[in-house]
Amino acid sequence: MVTTRVVRLDGGDSGAPLSDGSVVTIGAYDGLHLGHWKVLQLVRELADARSLDASAVTFDRHPAQVVRPASAPLLLSSLEQKLELLVGTDLLDLVCVMAFDDTRSKETAEEFVQEVLVDLLRVRVVVVGADFHFGHRRRGNVALLEHMGTDLGFEVLGLGLVAPGSDPAHEPYSSTSVRGALATGDVGRAAGLLGRLHEVRGTVVAGDRRGRELGFPTANVALPPETCLPVDGIYAGYFRGVDERWRPCVISLGRRPTFYDNDAARMLEAYLLDFDGDLYDQAVAVRFLARIRDQRRFASVDELVAAITADVARARVLLARA
Repeated sequence: MVTTRVVRLDGGDSGAPLSDGSVVTIGAYDGLHLGHWKVLQLVRELADARSLDASAVTFDRHPAQVVRPASAPLLLSSLEQKLELLVGTDLLDLVCVMAFDDTRSKETAEEFVQEVLVDLLRVRVVVVGADFHFGHRRRGNVALLEHMGTDLGFEVLGLGLVAPGSDPAHEPYSSTSVRGALATGDVGRAAGLLGRLHEVRGTVVAGDRRGRELGFPTANVALPPETCLPVDGIYAGYFRGVDERWRPCVISLGRRPTFYDNDAARMLEAYLLDFDGDLYDQAVAVRFLARIRDQRRFASVDELVAAITADVARARVLLARA
């Protein structure tokens, strides 16, 4: 088993080297999908072959949140999740988390290479995507890395997107592909790209107790606004509270159109099957297994209750098959 060190780097990264020599990959690593895994496996193999450290450099937020916040993508994983996933691969000796702020965004590509890759990580091989860009105004790329590597003593591997089974006819693994699957409610396809169920994390907050009045008490989960969620609908899934136990649940995601108009806040509510307990203020996680149906407006409360009852029955079937 590999012991992974996680080191956080602030804006001034001068200090003792973190490695005597390393193979380094760099990226946002949002969601840590199966394509990311293949990159990290290559980094591990190269490091082992050369008796170097396998290292990853990532960021405490998506760089787009700083340089183009209006068009920054929604996130498939929080920083906490991302670090858990990176460490959980058991492939890395070192994970460097860089604080990405306005000052960092103005750092030139050349400064980043010298200060982080060369001085701190003693890089010998860099492994990145062929379309990788970095540094102020994204002026750094694979060609620049190769040019600098010639002078500074490191090699560069620029990799194309990885497709399942290495078949280019298949949709490649990418965070964009995962977001696209979630946007259509295809949480199964998203799970196939991620290698696990899509998971979001938040805090249980007080709601209007409509679920309890209908006979289906729900946990209302408040999420960070940058969280990437599936499209509105009803889903079967799993819920984890502070007891760390994953419980089967039915997830309602949307604006509850039977009671509210389209201006209502979007909410994630989870009805835990065969559970009765207090979940308020707990930090929780929710995983999406399968989509059951669209959100819809019902003509009466009785129709809504009948639909929820059917949703619960369908969820039990889907969960039993999982």
